Amino acid sequence: MTSKLEQLRAMTTVVADTGDIEAVARLKPVDCTTNPTIVLKALGTPMFADTVAEALRWGQSQGGSREGVIAAVADRLAISVGAALAGLVPGRVSTEVDADLSFDTEASIEKGRAIIKAYEARGIGRERILIKLASTWEGIRAAEVLQKNGIDCNLTLLFNKAQAIACADAGAFLISPFVGRILDWHVKASGKTFTAEDDPGVLSVRAIYDYYKSNGIKTIVMGASFRNIGEIEALAGCDRLTISPQLLEELDKAEGTLERKLSPETVNRAAPIKVDEKTFRWMLNEDAMATEKLSEGIRAFAKDLGALRAMIDKEMKAAA
Repeated sequence: MTSKLEQLRAMTTVVADTGDIEAVARLKPVDCTTNPTIVLKALGTPMFADTVAEALRWGQSQGGSREGVIAAVADRLAISVGAALAGLVPGRVSTEVDADLSFDTEASIEKGRAIIKAYEARGIGRERILIKLASTWEGIRAAEVLQKNGIDCNLTLLFNKAQAIACADAGAFLISPFVGRILDWHVKASGKTFTAEDDPGVLSVRAIYDYYKSNGIKTIVMGASFRNIGEIEALAGCDRLTISPQLLEELDKAEGTLERKLSPETVNRAAPIKVDEKTFRWMLNEDAMATEKLSEGIRAFAKDLGALRAMIDKEMKAAA
């Protein structure tokens, strides 16, 4: 019998949530997603030592403020990780806009365009890249503009149906609802143990999937942030799932029949809802989990971006 990973590939596009080049080469996902945490981890491996050295040399030759040069080197390194992944997967690579721009629409648009330009300078077309933006109101508005410019976007840190509806209304190419982080919050808040079938993160993604398919929405639903393979199995059939190498390995070793749980033909019908800015902010405000996890996620990504910039600053001072 084929592994559960191979069965999953037959019903869902499998994406690797990693910057681990060796794991991507071995597991052969269709797409890859990255974020500041993943980029920072990848750059700490021997495989990217020459890449880091090249970016630091490049930075030393740049003009402008020190802060601007450090930020530019950080961008160059993120693109280098993405370019390496793009050489291994046939599909898309997601690269994230700086977390500290999550509430600045214009700066996010500018950064998204700059990321695409940097990839194109390396011969990687925009059709291979997704610009990742936090699912804040401002991030969603940035995605709306970028999508109209022919730049496809991945809206991340998504925990609430209002975010999902607003992303769809903006014409986002793809959303990444976070399964495991939703579970984390509910476990901490309630002290309960959840099965895959009553896992709040799983139920959230299923509800978003039902809403999208019921209303003919083309935006891709890509479940993310998994804690165990049970959550993944409970979302078998979702458009895409982005999975860590560790859980991909577990699925590859798992035997038995994988039942399809999501299908456009079997959705629970959901009426359309209009979500303007006022409604978006109110629905998010009323959802303590989504409010806390969105803020926490932005802070965590900003912290890792800060750690990357601090590393660059230290190395540039040592080389001076």
